[in-house]
Amino acid sequence: MAVSTSSTDLELLERVASYDSRALEALYNRYSPLLYTVIKKIVSEESIAENVLSDVFVIIWRKANLFDFNSANVYTWLVTLTRNKATDTIRKTHPEKEVKEYTDSYEEEFIIPHLSKAIDPLDLKTALSLKDNVESALNNLTEAQQYVLYLAYYEGLTQKEIAAKLNIPFPTVKSKLKIALSNLKENLIKGDS
Repeated sequence: MAVSTSSTDLELLERVASYDSRALEALYNRYSPLLYTVIKKIVSEESIAENVLSDVFVIIWRKANLFDFNSANVYTWLVTLTRNKATDTIRKTHPEKEVKEYTDSYEEEFIIPHLSKAIDPLDLKTALSLKDNVESALNNLTEAQQYVLYLAYYEGLTQKEIAAKLNIPFPTVKSKLKIALSNLKENLIKGDS
């Protein structure tokens, strides 16, 4: 069965869960530029970034059935899955970090997103339309707030690892992240008005 370019993300992922390779190809064509951009912000080496993108689509092919189809939040699931896989790849390149064996259960616990039902569904078109607002909201944060968010989101560091890297107490990191996220949310709300 041919895949319509007007198929929704949810329709495509449902078909991927039924092992429809054409639906996976359509999803790849729709999302690979965005997902590759996310990966490149985390993984600077091009060959590794390309491998991560391939790995992401292998995971989508094998694990699409783990997506909560009632949430209809394919965009957030794909971006989060990609971020998780990219940060996991970076973590494994640092010999000082303890790396767990990569198994299906590891993948399902640490790579596959488990989204809250409270998250509103977002599609690619809407996300792209919000891009400038998000960038503006991030740019309105202090450099310190931007940096702790960068360490947590793009480098995938835990709060304890951020505390060690910045040589500051763990409670301070928790506080900085909470304030940064609160300010980001406030900046986004201001940007919408």
